[in-house]
Amino acid sequence: MELVCPAGNIEKLSYAYNYGADTAYIGLKKFSLRVKADNFYEDEYNRVIELKKRFPGKRLFCALNIAFHNQDIKAFLDNLDYFKQYPIDAFIVQDLGMVDILQKNFPNAHLHLSTQASCMNKEAVKMYNRIGFKRVVLGRETSLNEIREIKDANPDVELECFAHGAMCIAYSGRCLMSAYLTGRSAQSGFCSQSCRWDFDVGIKNPEFHLSDGKTVNLLETVPSLSCADGSQSKLTQAQAKALAQSGNLVLQEHKRPGEYFPVFEGDDFTAILSSKDLCMIDHLADMKKAGVDAIKVEGRMKSIYYVSMVTRAYRKALDALEGKISAEEAAPFISSLKEVPHRESTTGFYYSRAHADETTVGASDSPYDMAGSVIEEITGSDLEKVFKNGEELEKARQKELEEMDPRMRSAVEKDLEEHPEKVVHSVKKIDGYRLYLYESLNKTDKGTDLELVSPDILSEKLCGNDYIFVNPKNGTILDWVNPDHDCAIYTKAEIPAGTIIRTKNPDFVEGQVRYTGR
Repeated sequence: MELVCPAGNIEKLSYAYNYGADTAYIGLKKFSLRVKADNFYEDEYNRVIELKKRFPGKRLFCALNIAFHNQDIKAFLDNLDYFKQYPIDAFIVQDLGMVDILQKNFPNAHLHLSTQASCMNKEAVKMYNRIGFKRVVLGRETSLNEIREIKDANPDVELECFAHGAMCIAYSGRCLMSAYLTGRSAQSGFCSQSCRWDFDVGIKNPEFHLSDGKTVNLLETVPSLSCADGSQSKLTQAQAKALAQSGNLVLQEHKRPGEYFPVFEGDDFTAILSSKDLCMIDHLADMKKAGVDAIKVEGRMKSIYYVSMVTRAYRKALDALEGKISAEEAAPFISSLKEVPHRESTTGFYYSRAHADETTVGASDSPYDMAGSVIEEITGSDLEKVFKNGEELEKARQKELEEMDPRMRSAVEKDLEEHPEKVVHSVKKIDGYRLYLYESLNKTDKGTDLELVSPDILSEKLCGNDYIFVNPKNGTILDWVNPDHDCAIYTKAEIPAGTIIRTKNPDFVEGQVRYTGR
């Protein structure tokens, strides 16, 4: 099976390819449903072309999966010359109005039907294939049994299915609230207009334990929280916030007492009817048996760390399924999925609709934070220049001191003695050490224990005293780095380009769900 992974920007595209994706999918400008993803623009097609040269055989899909209005089609046609500069192998579309346009202007690119089209039966697949679609990304409501029937009826059509990532109550972009609450599907003409029902926010447990050790009865306390007459709440603001973030609040419809849906109130969001994440990594053999040709990972808005770790896990799982590596070799990489921020997982509609109906709140924390990534090793004359610049800077500083008025020099030297952190040190050659250009993504202090993660290395520790942060432009040693710093890592470790650097998350607690809003 083909592994299709997300790329919200050029950096994520590089990591998707490097960590094992056969294909990555991107969005262009305003024609993708993930408008908050960076998407691709300006002259990035040049970098995409170079990436495909670096990773021969990798493919690029473009998501044009919005429902096009007339002005959208005009805007697309106005940008045709720009889009043609991208090395696109296939377009993912839901709007049939784009079929003729794409076939005429991109004759060498395949057409793939987006999951937004909610294609879930063999006759629909047959019809889409007749008008030019080579692949159908099936609606997420399709079961494995239905996929097998669809494949048997359409053996020449490629079937792609989501295997991992976030889902929502409107799984394929269409409202499923009625089917979710009553079993009456709006997509089948039986909408119960659930969105117009009367819902209350209630509590599961009336006994609420406050952080100060006190216990309050919420049946007596909560009603005053939302009074419109201006009356004061019996809970302090801090206590009210603790209640909102406790997971004790639930949504309940008037005529369905006892049927609760979790509500979580964060600092700048409210999570209601929040689905579990899809995770099929332990069931890939069943997907293959059902006739799935390609599995897809959701997440163009996810981080580089997420894209890399999830891609790597599924790459190893597929390699084990295909006999390229053993199940024992793949197992630790598959287990590393729990090191990525995620919600509770489900198998969605593949085995039973009941699995898809389960809701959750918040997200689990990762035991790690991504600190940055290694770009490339600095060698040859570029390496010598770093040492030379550092040496010249030290000489310039010493000369500046020597030329100072003696009284000023004495004051400066005393200040440096009292504040050694102000002393600028340049890096010196150390036998066996290598210098790597490093892109910092989060503030990291020197001496912090690091972990190296790469496509084929599960993790490798780099102790705080086994590396030095260096400014590669002037050769000075850095006490800490952040995204605004020019930085390199000087160490004896051999670090491949594209290696992720991560640090332990100090706030992580095993087995505890912290409601972070992700």
